[in-house]
Amino acid sequence: MAKKNAFYAQSGGVTAVINASACGVIETARKHKDKMGKVYAGRNGIIGALTEDLIDTSKESAKAIAALRYTPSGAFGSCRFKLKGLEESRAQYERLIEVFKAHNIGYFFYNGGGDSADTCLKVSQLSETLGYPIQAIHVPKTVDNDLPITDCCPGFGSVAKYIAVSTREASFDVASMAKTSTKVFVIEVMGRHAGWIAAAGGLASDETHDIPIVILFPEVKFDQEKFLAKVKDKVETFGYCTVVVSEGTKWPDGKFLAEAGSRDAFGHAQLGGAAPVVANMVKDSLGYKYHWAVADYLQRAARHIASKTDVEQAYALGQAAVELALKGRNSVMPAVTRVADKPYKWKVGVAELKDVANKEKFMPRNFITKDGFGITEKCRAYLAPLIKGEDYPPYKNGLPDYVKLKNVAVAKKLKEEFKV
Repeated sequence: MAKKNAFYAQSGGVTAVINASACGVIETARKHKDKMGKVYAGRNGIIGALTEDLIDTSKESAKAIAALRYTPSGAFGSCRFKLKGLEESRAQYERLIEVFKAHNIGYFFYNGGGDSADTCLKVSQLSETLGYPIQAIHVPKTVDNDLPITDCCPGFGSVAKYIAVSTREASFDVASMAKTSTKVFVIEVMGRHAGWIAAAGGLASDETHDIPIVILFPEVKFDQEKFLAKVKDKVETFGYCTVVVSEGTKWPDGKFLAEAGSRDAFGHAQLGGAAPVVANMVKDSLGYKYHWAVADYLQRAARHIASKTDVEQAYALGQAAVELALKGRNSVMPAVTRVADKPYKWKVGVAELKDVANKEKFMPRNFITKDGFGITEKCRAYLAPLIKGEDYPPYKNGLPDYVKLKNVAVAKKLKEEFKV
């Protein structure tokens, strides 16, 4: 009987280290070529499977695949596309089976966040619901750090490092200019419902760098009066203030400060614009000159300053996904299990997908200071190890030398086209 091939795809917002997970999957599969066939990547996520748009990763050299470890973003293209339930869209599942059968695919690795875990869970049930044998393993990824079970999510540590570094550097800049110019700098970070990334801004201030930082979390209802009083106090004490605002910060009525009124492909409110809202509030009420910035794609694409811990975890979980599949596991996700804080130690654990899909992990209240504007020592102890270490990419002519794969298409075997 022919060895089963594997399908791998990337989903949702990409990160600085998602390709490190891809590297872990592909290199590990190649080491077990006696048990696993080729790894076919889906071009643009699950859409690649539905449209039979597959990439033959065996056409890439070992050197090119190894270079994925230090290359940011999605090498095979990502998507925001969520499979509906079997009852609603049976045709999609039947199409997946057609494609999998045509290409002898028996392993399914889906690299993404919460919505991707849901897709992976649904695919893992194809054996039971439609009689097609498949082992589906979710490879965790999300800068939001909001997946349950796993101690942290690959992608988060590097974003946290970028935000902590940027907050410290921008604060030095504002401190220099505060006497006669800008007194308040506002940086907006990602985090729709969970304030993990915003919390990372708090790491910029420590025992050797006393920086006045005010953090706005999605988990804490925004109180305009208290916020302005806090900023005023910081400016009067330090001469300046830095505000880290999560895109998911909400008014007491639950509406996002940054809500634009539109929706993304997953049905989530389209966000972006909390920083100018907050900055103008400071100017109108306190009269302080300000500057604001939105970290946006910069924070999740910044492989040049990735956390070494994050890179190692991303690769390890990709590797573990293949090993779990070869052990016969299905409907699971390799996860990071924290063993100790000092010194930081972790190992790979396993989570059931039913416990991960469509669930979110929020900042615990004891990670946020009583006033709601900072992080506690407990939070600092959790965050600090995740941004530790540098893992710089190779440079050429002063710029990071990232790999661009050939992404050779697999010949289509099905005559009928499928539209998504």
